[in-house]
Amino acid sequence: MRFALFKTFWGFTGGPHEAGALVRAAKFDGIEAQVPAGEAERNRFARAIADEGLDFIAEITTAGSYVPERSATPVDHLRDLEAKLIWAKPLRPRFCNVIAGCDAWSAPVQIDFFARALELEAKHGVPCSFETHRGRSFFNPWITRDVVRAVPQLKLTCDFSHWAVVCERLLDSEWDTLVELAPHAHHVHGRVGYPQGPQVPHPAAPEYADCLASHRRIWELLWSAQLANGYAETTMTPEFGPDGYLHTLPFTGAPVADLWEINTWMGREERSHFADFLAQHNACLTTR
Repeated sequence: MRFALFKTFWGFTGGPHEAGALVRAAKFDGIEAQVPAGEAERNRFARAIADEGLDFIAEITTAGSYVPERSATPVDHLRDLEAKLIWAKPLRPRFCNVIAGCDAWSAPVQIDFFARALELEAKHGVPCSFETHRGRSFFNPWITRDVVRAVPQLKLTCDFSHWAVVCERLLDSEWDTLVELAPHAHHVHGRVGYPQGPQVPHPAAPEYADCLASHRRIWELLWSAQLANGYAETTMTPEFGPDGYLHTLPFTGAPVADLWEINTWMGREERSHFADFLAQHNACLTTR
């Protein structure tokens, strides 16, 4: 199984041309970004991706930005999802990473919504992977488990940094639920959370070594499930970002770290981590 890395556009002010040089220098494979809303801008974006030779994961948020509009109904979310799938399709993304739904909906509403979302995925022929994200339908492990049980075709983008803060603990205590969800893992967001927040100041910091180790145990679980499911490639987007996630100093607002340095560190370390994991996996196979 090959390991592919994607540069997030969250907090990035440039376009695909500016990203291309960074992607190549960091030995990443492509970008994960929202599809522009305007047709002319989408066309320019598509040409730039092609010119730079970038693989592309399209990011979709339904009925709002990362936080949903509280008054939006499931029908509003589905209508927005379909419109954005139509925008994304001509750009030929590997898949769409979809941040969907609302945390306040009841379980039956969540189940019906995702069953209908999969109908839109099939209608438009664009693979969708639904992200675990605070404020959204998959904001904690247990509602995610319950929806996946009812809609087993769902693919998940696993960003468990959100769950660390929602649960206010590292997720080793929820291992049985993670094992149940692992076969649905399609994509990973490589960010490290901690019990009081979704993003440690820097994943290399020794004071957060237990948090990094916990996330890495989970990522190995997901990789094992993908191997069992016949994946030829696993994808990860290191997604340390701004917007209150990046720690800053009081009074000055100065960031405590550089986001691209953190994300390239995360990518480099996880590429090495994955290589070690794969070597150990293959060694176990040869000794059976």
